[in-house]
Amino acid sequence: MDHVSDSRAGAARVVPLAPGLWFVATPIGAARDITLRALDILLSADVLVAEDTRTLRHLMEIHGLKPGDRPLIAYHDHNGAEARPRILRALGEGRSVAYCSEAGTPVVADPGYQLARAAIEAGYMVSAAPGPSASIMALSVSGLPSDRFLFAGFPPPQAGARGRWIMEIGAVPATVILYESPKRIHRLLGELCDHWGEERPAALCRELTKRFEEVRRGTLGALRDGMGEAAVKGEIVLVVGRPVPVVPEAADVDAALAEALGRLRVKDAATEVAEALGLPRRDVYQRALAMKEGPG
Repeated sequence: MDHVSDSRAGAARVVPLAPGLWFVATPIGAARDITLRALDILLSADVLVAEDTRTLRHLMEIHGLKPGDRPLIAYHDHNGAEARPRILRALGEGRSVAYCSEAGTPVVADPGYQLARAAIEAGYMVSAAPGPSASIMALSVSGLPSDRFLFAGFPPPQAGARGRWIMEIGAVPATVILYESPKRIHRLLGELCDHWGEERPAALCRELTKRFEEVRRGTLGALRDGMGEAAVKGEIVLVVGRPVPVVPEAADVDAALAEALGRLRVKDAATEVAEALGLPRRDVYQRALAMKEGPG
């Protein structure tokens, strides 16, 4: 094989690769974000598979690598059913196969999932060389809590499914990471303001690691208003903070307790109302006792 190898420190080198499917994370913008291990795998794999073969060729050229006489297979959303059997045959022959999505970490919002599942079900080894990810970078620079987060990907384009999707993930007690087309980001911000409220904190990240990288932080309402109707370009990740707790009014607590006390014991009524309104049970129980005992 016409591979390029270099023994200098930091250069890619041919390494023994176990037969199986190797997912390789590639840069989301800056070409130098690729890892040395990723370059080693791209240099050493028996078969190369890419969501966009032109993108992979260009990336390899930047780093001084050549596919040589190795098979270079395109695998994307539109040809998965036809390409998977060829890839599985290569795995069945005991070859090492490297797969790269167009940018970022494979299987995250790209067609790699079905390939991984097919390889696993067929009993082949599946591993990965971790690296760049637009979702994780956006979370890192957003300034929002990262102890619990949900990657939700792209919203459905159809109105009905889109509305249900927004409502479903809106109540999740976690920071939410979304991808969206620049053509639909204005629409999405408006929909999130309508369904989730304008006060949820958020960060709109555009063109991460690229020349015109931009991060806008604020509430959903501020981001919507700040963007106006101007055309937006580039890849976008929207990170939204967890739901803002709403403290119920005292009158609403009393009304809920009065209704619950009409059919439950004090203890059970307090538990029901506390859970429904997200309040400390002890405080609600004390209030329920006072209401049960009456004035004085």
